[in-house]
Amino acid sequence: MDIDSAIKALSALAQHGRLSVFRLLVRSGADGLAAGEIARTLNVPHNTLSTQLTILANAGLVRSRRAGRSIVYTVDFETMRGLLVFLMEDCCQGNPQVCAPLLKTLLPDCQ
Repeated sequence: MDIDSAIKALSALAQHGRLSVFRLLVRSGADGLAAGEIARTLNVPHNTLSTQLTILANAGLVRSRRAGRSIVYTVDFETMRGLLVFLMEDCCQGNPQVCAPLLKTLLPDCQ
């Protein structure tokens, strides 16, 4: 991921509603959620949700697919991983113990 893509993704996430949508979709996994279900779960008007999803999609963070009469949204996990790698790639600066607490938090069973 380059710096411009990272800025676009971070900008898309830098709003309460969009971050809530993104986190809900992360929890939903590869199955994703229909737009109506997202709106009901987060108690968001459909037009507001549509705008939020468009911004997230333009940043490459979510994808959509048609399932019958519904549009189902999922997180683009490849883009999410790319953003996380971009943010963390210089973290340890050759000193892996700097990142050890983060890894322990993320992967408690792997220690």
